[in-house]
Amino acid sequence: MSSATTTRTRPLAGRVARLALAATLSATAAVAAPAAAQAASPYERGPNPTVALLEASRGPFATSSQSVSSWSVTGFGGGVIYYPTTTSEGTFGAVAISPGYTASWSSISWLGPRLASHGFVVIGIETNSRFDQPDSRGRQLLAALDYLTERSSVRGRIDASRQAVAGHSMGGGGSLEAASSRPSLQAAVPLAPWNLDKSWSELRVPTLIIGGESDSVASVSSHSIPFYNSIPASAEKAYLELNGASHFFPQTTNTPTARQMVAWLKRFVDDDTRYEQFLCPGPTGSAIEEYRNTCPSS
Repeated sequence: MSSATTTRTRPLAGRVARLALAATLSATAAVAAPAAAQAASPYERGPNPTVALLEASRGPFATSSQSVSSWSVTGFGGGVIYYPTTTSEGTFGAVAISPGYTASWSSISWLGPRLASHGFVVIGIETNSRFDQPDSRGRQLLAALDYLTERSSVRGRIDASRQAVAGHSMGGGGSLEAASSRPSLQAAVPLAPWNLDKSWSELRVPTLIIGGESDSVASVSSHSIPFYNSIPASAEKAYLELNGASHFFPQTTNTPTARQMVAWLKRFVDDDTRYEQFLCPGPTGSAIEEYRNTCPSS
């Protein structure tokens, strides 16, 4: 009560001065707050995300590509690099992607420009042999990342501390192998993954597994779901099952796959929390059979 009384009896000039100071501080805080929010991650690239942006055939960045001859590299069979052409956004994270058993990169090459247009430097690899097993594909994915970040002509566009892997079928199994071997990776995205090893309890890399409900080659019940269940929740993980999809869903443009891949890579490679809204609670609709998620810890 005495404090309130003292406040009411202060000279008018003093009260005005204090009110003016308070208003100035409030205005300063109001301006600083959005700036602080925008600076939440130094790796944010591109505009605020929307469903329409993620489901469009291309993201906000123009891209270019270049072929990599198998004769110019070691540890993998060459491939194609896709990258944003802008030089005003800083450096980008790197992603290496492997095709599946007996397949070439062309079978899933739509993923290259799709991901690059959202702000990643992507290398889609050719494997040393069409018959390489997941462990070999995992080593080749890591060799491709090392080439991309250390020796490629686009290495200056890349932040080598932010790397991820992905792949289809045995390439997806290979992405699990790569993530197990190199825990410094920021993300892994196995697509319809196949691997004889069903337990990945050692994995610490945030992993999004996408499976097809009607996959008769790497059935979700014996591959994707056991893989997902074995990864510790502390690693951050998600499982997306596509309604009625076969083993070959990554070989044609697939919007749910692209949408979740971009959101996952943005969240964990770019540390861009603007994309959490697409991961938790996650996608719904007729194309989605099931979605499980640990929900990212900001």
